[in-house]
Amino acid sequence: MTRSQKKNPFVANHLLRKIKKVNTKEEKEIIVTWSRASTIIPTMIGHTIAIHNGKEHLPIYITDRMVGHKLGEFSPTINFRGHAKNDKRSRR
Repeated sequence: MTRSQKKNPFVANHLLRKIKKVNTKEEKEIIVTWSRASTIIPTMIGHTIAIHNGKEHLPIYITDRMVGHKLGEFSPTINFRGHAKNDKRSRR
């Protein structure tokens, strides 16, 4: 089920404070966050947010097409390295 229209989108309070603080400054800086569950809102557009993927923070530039999605959607947590090599020759 999707979130009710009566409720506002979830954004972590500490992340909102960081965004408001950066909006008052003229210079751009990377906002570091662990909050992957936060929804991208229009005030985040144009900022670079470093989202934690479990190992490191990946910097993501927020565009208008990302509004409404969650931050975690843009930071993959699993690094697929391919399937195991077929090793039938060594078994004989």
